[in-house]
Amino acid sequence: MYKQKKVVVVLPAYNAEKTLKKTYDEIPFPLVDEVILCDDASSDGTTALAKELGIQHIIQHEKNKGYGGNQKSLYNKALEIGGDIVIMLHPDYQYTPLLIPSIVNIIGEDLFPVVLGSRILGKGALAGGMPLYKYIANRGLTFIQNILVNYKLSEYHTGYRAFSKTVLESVNYNSNSDDFIFDNQMLSQIIMKDFHIAEVTCPTKYFEEASSINLRRSTKYGLGVLYVSTRHFLHKWSPIKYHIYST
Repeated sequence: MYKQKKVVVVLPAYNAEKTLKKTYDEIPFPLVDEVILCDDASSDGTTALAKELGIQHIIQHEKNKGYGGNQKSLYNKALEIGGDIVIMLHPDYQYTPLLIPSIVNIIGEDLFPVVLGSRILGKGALAGGMPLYKYIANRGLTFIQNILVNYKLSEYHTGYRAFSKTVLESVNYNSNSDDFIFDNQMLSQIIMKDFHIAEVTCPTKYFEEASSINLRRSTKYGLGVLYVSTRHFLHKWSPIKYHIYST
């Protein structure tokens, strides 16, 4: 608990058996009250290991629902168990759990209701192993997004993010895509609702076991980002309205 606020970490897992324990062992208990893992139909022993580690809540998808579908299950469960501060942490150890206390402090002190772990703040992205084409795409897409959604972030593409209960209850995330573009849609919804977003510098770690999408899927994601940002602009400044922004 943090000032009587329940802290919940959610883990969107897919074939995370090799890195789950390392990630879980660095979660700062007892600051974190409960952990939820959603196994999106992994072909390895992710669920068995989660049970062995004693993770309190385990959701197992019989069929793969995708990265966005995984998050929907996690956030719905986090709200169901009364989470006040909900932190999404990838169990592939690409993002360090050691930042959780800082993230919890920002939301718990009511400074910001949303916190993103940015790999771009500072100069560590390329040094940490981010492929050059991904870095260039990240910077280019972020520049365009900042213009279209009328906000200013160092990046919209981090998978390390945390939300207050109020944010999760206010945005219609269940209407979003089940694919990777879910993250961008959710940030668009949050900005549309005028929630303020904080960013903290997050070390960049790329290694063999860390999950990453290939060039084809990265291209599809990039086009999806432009689509989401354009719809955000149209919803706000034109008569055209989109259902993902409804409550």
